[in-house]
Amino acid sequence: MASQPMQIATPLTDEDVAKGEASVLVSPRNPTPMETIYLSNIDQTAAFPVETIFFYEMPPDDAAAAAATSGVVVERVRRSVSDVLLIPYYFMAGRLNFNLETKRLELLCNNAGALFVGATSRRSLEELGNLSAPNPSFQHLILRTDGFNGLHETPVFTIQVTEFRCGGFSIGIMTNHSVLDGRSAAEMFENLAAICRGDGLKPLELHVDRSCIRARDPPQIRFHHTEYTKRRDATCFTSPEQPSPATALPQVSENHDYRVLSLAPDMIDGLKRQAMTECCSSFEAVVAHLWRARTKAVFDDPLEISSVLFAVDVRSKVSPPLPRGFTGNAVITASASARAAELGERPLCFAVKRVREAIGRVTDEYVRSAVDWLEVNKGVPSVLRRNFFVSAWWKLPFHELDFGWGKPVFGGPVVSGMHEFVLLLAGGGKEGKGSGINVWAALEKEEMKRFARNVFEP
Repeated sequence: MASQPMQIATPLTDEDVAKGEASVLVSPRNPTPMETIYLSNIDQTAAFPVETIFFYEMPPDDAAAAAATSGVVVERVRRSVSDVLLIPYYFMAGRLNFNLETKRLELLCNNAGALFVGATSRRSLEELGNLSAPNPSFQHLILRTDGFNGLHETPVFTIQVTEFRCGGFSIGIMTNHSVLDGRSAAEMFENLAAICRGDGLKPLELHVDRSCIRARDPPQIRFHHTEYTKRRDATCFTSPEQPSPATALPQVSENHDYRVLSLAPDMIDGLKRQAMTECCSSFEAVVAHLWRARTKAVFDDPLEISSVLFAVDVRSKVSPPLPRGFTGNAVITASASARAAELGERPLCFAVKRVREAIGRVTDEYVRSAVDWLEVNKGVPSVLRRNFFVSAWWKLPFHELDFGWGKPVFGGPVVSGMHEFVLLLAGGGKEGKGSGINVWAALEKEEMKRFARNVFEP
């Protein structure tokens, strides 16, 4: 068990990373005439970029291989994307569009292109410190989409390959969440890695049509969906009045402390025993524990309602089940709520029960009702008033991605200013699953001290 703040031996700067000229990679196959993909109400809530970074080492005694690899990684990834990946994933070369008639986002398969860049760094991986700790300077290793003039220019998919002085390299990928959810993105990354290794594309059938989770007409809202809230600021979303680009990630704040809290397997097993519930999952136990710890750290009023939100995969929960290869957002937000005093005074099993009940509520009818609620209210997950969203990245196979040079020493998100999100990642670097869970969190500095203490208290 450990609590690690940002450990940055040498933060990366603009001078440390030299980027080449970005190239536009288009699909060798694209619909003619141009295809427009309907984006579901769930997709509409997630129009923001997701940035993921993978680091790969070169063995220290293999200097000759490092020299031979120089430039090879960049070219192999570039050709794998342009020549192979963008055939089935042609829509990743498209652009988001706000349809003024329907007042909805849609995806235009116009082959405007994914964006790719190769880069070199004068630094070594060792100089970057703990690669698994939240490090804002890793943004230099991502080809970001800030600064584009509107949705028609903004890519939904970018790749940057950076080669370091030591011979190691990183692959930084940006995807727009409205186009792919976590599971779909991970499957695309696995395919890209397989192509780079020389194994070729896995047999796959991509289902790009999201109309199977279209809202009913008329809408039938049968539940009280406290997990969503109406948008307060129209500028945070594209609208006819505010034709802004896709939402950019909030900036990292100097007032916040960014940490990774490492939960060892024996601690997780202990939490599951405390749950006093048969077949308590690691997810239920960890979410309940973090909910209690965070509530005690940030809530002053014991009578105030504290909520934890999390995504539930609905691929097999809706009827009929979503088609195999569904590429859109197949997750619904669930939430558990209780008064702050209850969470502080009652045992862990109380919070686990609330989390389990929230998961159990997600049935086919609940999903349809939520989609209808979003149709009427145009809402977003309700991460307001100190509530937070837990995202289980540890279930995604990022630690397995082998592009031909072995498994990554770290694969996960790039830290951003989305402070209301807590991410669960696989612990143990290359060991991946079975090595515990790393909890990425951001809070104001005094709140973080209390939160970290609460997480590890007996």
